[in-house]
Amino acid sequence: MLVDSHCHLDFPDFAEEIDDVLARARNAGVGLMLTIGTRLARAGQALALAEAHRQVFATVGVHPHHVAEEEGTWTLEALVALAEHPRVVGIGESGLDFFYDFSPRAMQEEAFRLHIAVARQLGLPLVIHSRDADADMLRILREEHAAGPFQALMHCFSSSRELAEGALELGFYLSASGVITYKRNAELREIFRDAPLDRLLVETDSPYLAPVPRRGKRNEPAYVAYTAAMLAEVKGVSPEEIAAATTANVLRLFPRIPAEAAA
Repeated sequence: MLVDSHCHLDFPDFAEEIDDVLARARNAGVGLMLTIGTRLARAGQALALAEAHRQVFATVGVHPHHVAEEEGTWTLEALVALAEHPRVVGIGESGLDFFYDFSPRAMQEEAFRLHIAVARQLGLPLVIHSRDADADMLRILREEHAAGPFQALMHCFSSSRELAEGALELGFYLSASGVITYKRNAELREIFRDAPLDRLLVETDSPYLAPVPRRGKRNEPAYVAYTAAMLAEVKGVSPEEIAAATTANVLRLFPRIPAEAAA
């Protein structure tokens, strides 16, 4: 069984066909999906999906793109209250995005540190978004981890080897997305080749970043199978071994997901 460890099922892209999307995922061997929070204003939709579908779990958080527009809502109390929901298994996605800079960088860092505090307080893993911010990301992660340990996942990892190795040294996990299937990303494939298999997950980040051979189409959880196949090739193991390892890693990283959910 495969797990799509990062998708956005609450996005309008899936609103009219969510049952079909979930059915295609099951047919592709994807038994679990984590729908990842990007705005507190949309948390209700994500939680409703997790309540309605046994194979869906959720996280809650504010993406760095949206911390400015949602300023004043992302408090420790608000995040903790949302995370009390039994279908919430993690915090995020949160982090730094210096490529688009849709929110001021200082505000992004403030929100990121707040999400880390919530993850640390609740003992839940943090789902991290990082783009064009390697030095600041590694600085914050090291500072915050020294202040008190927490667990985290570098989602859709496509950054530098330095950041990958730094995150792994802190005990964090890396997630492979469809980006590793793109021809130009040989260096990224080498990073995943060298990373320990017991620290790797797979994801779609759907509706974005569809893998080859679906590149250019709307992405969906069923397509995580293509990413898993590429990861198997990169690691030199069978697709079955990748499925078993990445599913075990999800259950280790997200302890609120009951083991029987992956049966």
